[in-house]
Amino acid sequence: MAASDGGAIVVSLPIADRMRAMVFYREVFGLAALGEPAEDGVPEPLQFEIGERTRLMLIPTGGFGWVLGEGREVAPPRSHEVLLSFAVGTPKAVDEVIERARQAGGKIVAAPEQQPWGYAGVCADLDGHLWQVTVVEADGV
Repeated sequence: MAASDGGAIVVSLPIADRMRAMVFYREVFGLAALGEPAEDGVPEPLQFEIGERTRLMLIPTGGFGWVLGEGREVAPPRSHEVLLSFAVGTPKAVDEVIERARQAGGKIVAAPEQQPWGYAGVCADLDGHLWQVTVVEADGV
């Protein structure tokens, strides 16, 4: 189903630890996991609503390989094919999100600073997925 047909877009990322990942995304980005907790206290599947029709799904690495299909492997650590962006309203908010990421155990990849395109910083979550935190411009970019 095409997104224009009302379907959801789900961005899926492989993770090592469901509980740690859930806490990280709650503490850093203020996201609440969707669904009822499973036996480990984490909803299954572990998903967050990040927009009206967009969800972030975090899948344990073994399960991620299973979803990809037989003979497919998850990319090796430190191999990134995507940069996720998280837009906020002010440079101070960028600084705060990046600091929360550091406090939650994430790695600061690029400290927040003014770039030619705007104010931004980059952090990595607990599994090394890169997030650029940037100020959203008045025109939504």
